Formats: sequence, structure tokens, C-alpha cells
Amino acid sequence: MPETITSRDAARFPIVASCTLLGLYLFFKIFSQEYINLLLSMYFFVLGILALSHTISPMMNRFFPANFPNKQYQLLFTQGSGESKEEIVNYEFDTKDLVCLALSSVVGVWYLLRKHWIANNLFGLAFSLNGVELLHLNNVSTGCILLGGLFIYDVFWVFGTNVMVTVAKSFEAPIKLVFPQDLLEKGLDADNFAMLGLGDIVIPGIFIALLLRFDISLKKNTHTYFYTSFVAYIFGLGLTIFIMHIFKHAQPALLYLVPACIGFPLLVALAKGEVTEMFRFWLSGSAHASGSCLMPEFQCSLFHAAALSWSLQARRAQLVRAAMNPLLKSCLTHQDLPTSPRCLARRPAWLIPCSRNCPVPADAGSRALVPCSHCRWGPLSVSLASYEESSTPKEAPGASKEEPTEASKKEK
Repeated sequence: MPETITSRDAARFPIVASCTLLGLYLFFKIFSQEYINLLLSMYFFVLGILALSHTISPMMNRFFPANFPNKQYQLLFTQGSGESKEEIVNYEFDTKDLVCLALSSVVGVWYLLRKHWIANNLFGLAFSLNGVELLHLNNVSTGCILLGGLFIYDVFWVFGTNVMVTVAKSFEAPIKLVFPQDLLEKGLDADNFAMLGLGDIVIPGIFIALLLRFDISLKKNTHTYFYTSFVAYIFGLGLTIFIMHIFKHAQPALLYLVPACIGFPLLVALAKGEVTEMFRFWLSGSAHASGSCLMPEFQCSLFHAAALSWSLQARRAQLVRAAMNPLLKSCLTHQDLPTSPRCLARRPAWLIPCSRNCPVPADAGSRALVPCSHCRWGPLSVSLASYEESSTPKEAPGASKEEPTEASKKEK
């Protein structure tokens, strides 16, 4: 399930990254580098196999014949029993996935035994693609905060200290792409490399992916901002390599990538008069219809419910507001949707139906906030129609309507 990066996460990311980098630097200074790299090699060996298998699986499906005996499998781990049973791991795969896993294992063994730069780059590219796929930005402002913070982080740790360069050279793991500078002289046995960290690929990559979603939301059948940012990334990377060769010194790639990836699309938006649309993209209601909205559907449904509650009967509107006030306070201000168990577990089941059409509990008309065991860990697919259907009380067949009393009229 993709993880959405909020503005709070983006602001904290450079601080967490700095602490992690400094911790690795101290580890390499205090403990034996050989044992640390052995432990890290085993860890990234397993992760690399899984990431590469997931990456090549769509491509390998084209090469399987139509009569290939493909069987379905399921790996399921649960906790508890009876009604309290909860799924921990539920992974479905087939025979084709096992073939891809076997091929990835061959690359993994090659990397573990030889530490060859080709195997390193295969794992590095797999990590990068999975990172761009699994990490999403919720809006352009968050992307600017993230890129701006990492811009300062990269410049400080490369130019201000030797921490970044020391860790990159000591860390024998596929967290960087290496490019042999003596490939023509030594061929595949080259040993003089230039390095590009995976963060310099993933971080601009998720921002470029956000602009692609913005292109789709405009419904103009063009990918102007995507192509602009993609060309800007290539330009920034080429400028980094050029300056590195001129000054013969390691360069922070984000020093050149961040201004290019933000500046080029912003200039295009200024020329087209779409700056406001770009920075308000996640608030656009039309983006949900195109399937490209980055605002969590659960959060959108709360806004719809808040707007519709005023048109309900007086008693129903009172219940809606009573149930929604703590929910809005705990969820929307913290911006930790859609995967926070604290928020989703407290949703009123009668107000926002489960995405798997779970039966509404008996106390649906009360103020109790009823958790759902199916959708409490994931985003909810809630439509406006399902909300109206679930929130409108239905009369039993043959039931007689009670005449309003004078007291009830005064209460209304």
C-alpha cells in the first residue's frame, strides 16, 4: 500500500536523515567495518531479491506461454482467534512470481559473492523503482518542503563535513548506483567508480510522479509538467556530472536537481497561468473522478459528510456533528490519514460505510464510534451515494408515521 508523505513528514525527513547518517558514520568509526558490511550485505541481499522480483514481474509475464501452468498461492499470518483474529501478513502470489523470485535470487547470490557493480546497480534500480511506487506526495507544497529541506541537508553534509563521502565509500550495500570511470580500459572489471545515491533518484522521482498526476487531473491529454520535470532532472544530473569533472570533487546532486525540478515546472505553470491550480491540486474535487487525487478518500468523505450534515433532519444533524467533531479534531489536524489506526478505528460506522460492505452494527444510530476489522488499516473507498444511503434512516414496511407533537415542533 502506498505511503503518503505529509508536510509534517517532509519537514522532519531531513532531521531524521541527518541523525541516521551521523549514526552510520559513528558506527563505521567505532566498530569493525568488515562485520558491519557483512550484516548489511545479508540484509540487503534479502531486500534486493524481493525488490527485484517485484520489479521484473510485470515484464516477465510477457515471456510466459499461454499454456504455462500457473497456480495461485497465499501466505497468511493471523493473530488471535475467533472474532479477535487479525491479519498480520496476507500475501498472494503465483507460479510466475516464484520464477521471478528464482531469477532475482541468482542476481542476489552474484552480488553477495562478487559485489559486482552490475548486480549492485540492478538492486539499486529495483529499490528506486519500488521507492517511487510506494511513496506519494500529497501536494506540490509538500514536495517543495521535502526537496528544499534535503537540498540544505545534502549541501551541508557534502561540503560542510566529510561524513557523507565517508559513509558512501564505506557502505558496501546497493544504496547507490556506481558508474565505472575506467570502463574502456578494464571493461567489466572496472574498479574506479562515480556514485549516485538512491535518494537523488527517489526524492525527485516522487515529485515528478506527483506532477504526472497533476497532468492527468487537468484532463488535457498532455503530460507537459511531467516531461518538463523529467527533462529538468536530466539537465540537473548532467550539470552535476559536469561540475564534478571540472572541480574534481564530490558534488551534492540535490544542489542542482532541486532548483531544476522545481524551477522548470514552475516557469511552465507561470507561462500557462496554472500556478494556483498546481499548488491547490490536492484540493480539486475533479481529481477524485480521474483517480489521481492525492487527498485521502477518507478525508474527502469527512468533508462531504460535514457539508451534507446541515441538510439532514435536526436530530440526525446533531448526531453527525457530535460524532464528527472529535474525529475531525484527531484526524484532520494531525494529517496522518489514511493509514493511521487511531483515526480509522474511531470512525462512526453508520456515517462512513466500510469499503467491503460490512454489515452495519445494531447500534448504528447511536453516537458510538464502531471500528471495522476490514478497513481500519487502509484507505476507505467511500462514495457520496453510499454515505447518503447509510446516513438516511429507512422506515420499516407498513410502519405508520407519527404525527409531530407540539413539543417536537418547538424543539425543531
